[in-house]
Amino acid sequence: MRHYFSAIVVSFICFSVSAEQTEAELAFNTCKPELLSKATQAGVNEQLAAPVIDGLQYQARVIELDRKQPEFVQTFPSYFSKRVNDWRINKGKEMYAKHKSFLASLTHEYGVPAHYILSFWGLETNFGNYKGKMPVLDSLATLACDPRRSSYFTQEFVVALELMQRESLTTEQMVGSWAGAMGHTQFMPSAYKHYAIDGDGDNKIDLWNSEQDALASAAHFLANLGWTPGLRWGREVQLPKEFNYGLMGREHKQSITEWAKLGLKKADGSELGNADVEGYLVVPAGHTGPKFLVYKNFRTIMRWNNSEFYAIAVGNLADQLIGGSPLKATLPDLPVYTRQTIKSLQAYLNTQGFEVGKPDGIMGPMTRNGIRQAQQKLNLTADGFPSKDLMDVVTQTR
Repeated sequence: MRHYFSAIVVSFICFSVSAEQTEAELAFNTCKPELLSKATQAGVNEQLAAPVIDGLQYQARVIELDRKQPEFVQTFPSYFSKRVNDWRINKGKEMYAKHKSFLASLTHEYGVPAHYILSFWGLETNFGNYKGKMPVLDSLATLACDPRRSSYFTQEFVVALELMQRESLTTEQMVGSWAGAMGHTQFMPSAYKHYAIDGDGDNKIDLWNSEQDALASAAHFLANLGWTPGLRWGREVQLPKEFNYGLMGREHKQSITEWAKLGLKKADGSELGNADVEGYLVVPAGHTGPKFLVYKNFRTIMRWNNSEFYAIAVGNLADQLIGGSPLKATLPDLPVYTRQTIKSLQAYLNTQGFEVGKPDGIMGPMTRNGIRQAQQKLNLTADGFPSKDLMDVVTQTR
């Protein structure tokens, strides 16, 4: 009897999942004519677009990934150590030697140093070793026909068809990430359309198979994002004892000269020096971890990927590709919090009068500011990081 009941439950669950998928697939098929209409209105040849759109397949996995949020909040030490490692440094140096003269020409034309171009390439696809395997058009169409971000992905889907027409691409060639990023540098279709260029001189743009096209496109893209020639991304620094961590963050930007007056030094302990270049302080792992003074190009990196962790990784990997030092500060062994734990922290901060908005489990600027205020009240080091001491207080008040 127990086995019979279990079989009924399993059958019911399978039927429910199947029904949900069938409903989504029906909505997807209903959406196809609208995609065709928008594509032809944008100038895509209907003889190309119609059979492509007719053959599109709904990708349930794409929706699953789009909805999926990590259960745990990733720490900077975990993120950084997985991305800036010996393999990437050695492979990056190998690619530097391979493309040295070509990279020099890109730096001359666009003002972006070679080691930064290589660093983006390394972080995006491991220098082309993994460019994604999802069918781009199917993925984009699935997201375009889903209500959550339909407008954005509809636009990207139409642009992907424009690229297909412009570059004589096939659906088989167009593979990439689940969200539609493509090639060595993981460009979305709109970035591909506007910033990808022919680097190898064969009169076509192929970000999947031409390393020179990909490198030239990355340099062109970064220049258009606002890269400032002659300026580094930032640097690791040392802070003086009793430093006021309330000076962290973009809103407290000031010149290198002013930071030096406050006692900041280079990571090796040498003087920071004097310059009118403005920067701000980023402390991604709390007061026990590394600290960074970052400049305008740090924000340019974040325009490629809006993550401080990503921008630090790009910058430090770039430094090490030309003989720069690894981090001087030890990456601390930090507790890994669940998103629910961070939500509880945010709820606590709100009840204490440190308004951080609706609890969402995301460590944004408002949450970090609220943490600093709470730490000041509790006589803890006010670095805006959820330390064990602070989380113990939160746990005790539940």
